[in-house]
Amino acid sequence: MGYQHAVTRENYQDLASGAVLRSAPGLPAFPVRLASEVFQRAVALRGRSGPVTVWDPCCGSGYLLTVLGLLHRADLSAVVASDLDERALSLARANLALLSDRGLTARAAELRALAERHGKPGYRETADTALRLRARLAEGGDVPVTVLAADAFDPAPAVADRFRDGPPDIVVTDVPYGERTDWLGPAASGGTAGMLGAVASVVPAETVLVVATRGRKVPLAGPRPAGSLRVGTRAVALLRAGQVVDPS
Repeated sequence: MGYQHAVTRENYQDLASGAVLRSAPGLPAFPVRLASEVFQRAVALRGRSGPVTVWDPCCGSGYLLTVLGLLHRADLSAVVASDLDERALSLARANLALLSDRGLTARAAELRALAERHGKPGYRETADTALRLRARLAEGGDVPVTVLAADAFDPAPAVADRFRDGPPDIVVTDVPYGERTDWLGPAASGGTAGMLGAVASVVPAETVLVVATRGRKVPLAGPRPAGSLRVGTRAVALLRAGQVVDPS
């Protein structure tokens, strides 16, 4: 089934990885239009009005959450990013800082300084992009952001305090697929199904889980997804935490 929400092809150049939003080798970005589509499907599946808290337990560079924050500020109450890779978390902190006026102002200043230092107008143009994103974000204000180190296969110790004031409404993640990224941690052999079982155990049964992977189908241990989508090389499944079967 094709796009249902992000039906208009927009110019997402301002959100390109490696421009205002930072990138690094081995930490792939996520297609912007697909990110918008799956988020809007998750909001619809949630079935309640009001802004949502979104958690990405395999956040990598934080690109996916940063894009959602800039595209859908009005629909977000907060974002939480976690990963076990400290190199990835360092980049995620830098990208998610762009969900604030201060962060985008600083990024624009950094890019202008690079333009002066290297005499490259491209940096100046990217600085202007940062200011456009700042103006867009200003309509809804800064997004509350939490970035923490956590094992997606054993997230309870790290996320318990963070979710004390309210659990996530939506979990969305693009899982490692063994080409440029791979699972980390002692339970990594559990793969996608093991991660979903662990994540589902620390959120309410009604929390919407969105998992994307490379391939024709998302490997699930038993549950039939409430929704699915395949675009290019990525497959996406949407389900509620209460549907998840613990593979252990």
